[in-house]
Amino acid sequence: MPDFSEPTFDLVTLGRRVRHTRRAQQLTLATLAARVGTATSALSMIENGRREPKLSLLHKLADALDVPVDELLRPEPPSRRAALEIALERERRHPSFATLGLPPLRPGPRVPTDVLAHVVALHEELRRRDERFAATPEAARRANVELRRRMRAQDNYFPDIEDVAAQALAAIGYSAGALQQRAIAELARHYGFSLHHAADLPDSTRSVSDLARRRIYLPPRPAGHDERHVILQTLGHFALRHTDPQDFADFLRQRVEANYFAAALLVPERTATPFLLEAKRDRALSMEDLRDIFAVSYETAAHRFTNLATRHLGLRVHFTRTDATGTIYKAYENDGLPYPADSTGAIEGQLACRHFASRRVFGSTDRYGTYTQLTDTPTGTYFCTSHVEPSAGGEFAVTVGVPFAHAKWFRGSEPGRRRRSTCPAPQCCRLPPQELANRWAGQAWPSARAHSHLLAALPPGVFPGVDSTDVYAFLERHAADDEVDGQSGR
Repeated sequence: MPDFSEPTFDLVTLGRRVRHTRRAQQLTLATLAARVGTATSALSMIENGRREPKLSLLHKLADALDVPVDELLRPEPPSRRAALEIALERERRHPSFATLGLPPLRPGPRVPTDVLAHVVALHEELRRRDERFAATPEAARRANVELRRRMRAQDNYFPDIEDVAAQALAAIGYSAGALQQRAIAELARHYGFSLHHAADLPDSTRSVSDLARRRIYLPPRPAGHDERHVILQTLGHFALRHTDPQDFADFLRQRVEANYFAAALLVPERTATPFLLEAKRDRALSMEDLRDIFAVSYETAAHRFTNLATRHLGLRVHFTRTDATGTIYKAYENDGLPYPADSTGAIEGQLACRHFASRRVFGSTDRYGTYTQLTDTPTGTYFCTSHVEPSAGGEFAVTVGVPFAHAKWFRGSEPGRRRRSTCPAPQCCRLPPQELANRWAGQAWPSARAHSHLLAALPPGVFPGVDSTDVYAFLERHAADDEVDGQSGR
């Protein structure tokens, strides 16, 4: 006799096998209930998989139906019809069914089997579409790994996006220098949008686009973001003809492409490339100069440098964004730098080596200045330039580096600082020094800070993390304001 406490025991299948056998013998529910000495309602709940029968009652049912107990406990549905009924019951019990607001369908004998098959297929597809956005942290990491492989294969250079950005700049008559706010408004008009600031923008959004009225709503002051970048990133989705993401990997790809588009407008290839080539000839490549001439953040300048460095300067590069604990938030490399990675190949969330410039910069006496360092690693020596940039989420070190052979093209390439890293070998920095281990092993009990986000699924939805109810309510409020203004002649 099977153990009823096992989670693999299926009450729904058991109930359908009892019902199938009863009907095959042309017994009514009341007749069978009377034979086994139980209430009709109780037997109905057993057949519907909502009550677990006691062992004694299970034997009585087998005797009354003249079948072995094992026949009732077989895991296979007794017929195609029963399999569909079981599938429908499971879909009805899935949490996503409650979101539909529909009453449960009772598949009585008069419901044709083909109709039942259609209903089950529709429910399964709805659940599949709902679940494809509920990406687990592992699924998100795998999607990010695949995206990074694509970026590395193209040297982080996307010619199609460069072309779209160049055409947009040509359309507004851009010539050179930093992209002014007036040019941003012209770009919005070029794509058929007007810009509006709203104090009640939903907290889960950077911007909200009203596609019916062709409006882009922005907060009065984007927290921690260059407003130009927020607007251009939003326009990027329309310029690149993005549609609703099909899954989390598609959402991630679209976000990277929109960010690339924004950077390609703020630091245009046509003007940035000659500037960088001249700086290379002068052996004076610098993220600070690129930042200053185009009036962008250090991180945007560093990102843009990685887009153009391999294609136009012949330089292999790496890029990281890390916090003060060494946690890697963003990373890219095509120069062989040995980043730490988990079993999926994901770099984000890992700790950078303690000897990397991205960690050492936080201990620098001039942490907000430019920190440069040579680092010897198992794959060679690298030159890195790092800068700590404050943001709404805290302080982050943005680091760009190249193999030692390319260091000569950078300003400050002889920093006087040199470190040695043997990561990913644990003895490098992941294991405590032997003297400390001998003294404190078994004598310490730290209380770890809970990283609950590592255990939870990523926010679901077509646009992960965005509360659609808040967005729709926001648009409804502002649409109503427009109608009042129109009626009053304003």
